[in-house]
Amino acid sequence: MDLNKIEEDVRSVTLELLEAANLKPYEALVVGGSTSEIAGQKLGTATNLEVAKVVVGTIVSILKEHKIYPVIQGCEHINRALVVERAFAEKHNLEPVNVIPVMHAGGGFATVAMETLDDPVVVESAKVSAGIDIGDVFIGMHLKNIGVVVRSEIKTIGEAHLSMIRTRPKLIGGERAKHF
Repeated sequence: MDLNKIEEDVRSVTLELLEAANLKPYEALVVGGSTSEIAGQKLGTATNLEVAKVVVGTIVSILKEHKIYPVIQGCEHINRALVVERAFAEKHNLEPVNVIPVMHAGGGFATVAMETLDDPVVVESAKVSAGIDIGDVFIGMHLKNIGVVVRSEIKTIGEAHLSMIRTRPKLIGGERAKHF
């Protein structure tokens, strides 16, 4: 497994999604992923904190540069709860829950996010404007309506399938209405 290639690909797709999603400062982007899948193993069987540090560290660094809040999804064992900055939780009136993600109950991404974010808290859910899913961990429950798939030339991060999505407002009023 080539961590430099993983970092390079993560950097590329994150920047690509930011451009496609046209996020404004202080919006948020959800990231979910499986380090096991990145390493070519079955989901949840080979959590790798070294891989998580590369992926989460790269994404968080880029998002900070763009003043976008990182929202890092935990695994099913913590109900796909989210590690977020306290400021994001307060801004959106999200109540923190009592859990500390760890490698086998939260997953690598959430565990590393607790160490990487400036003032992390865990919340049950949020509705954000874009997302990166590495390894088919299903981030959709944390997205606003309406999702629009963002395609990349990069199809995998390591061995894990990559999906990206942005959102747009609902179109209402039918064909006679004007939309932006």
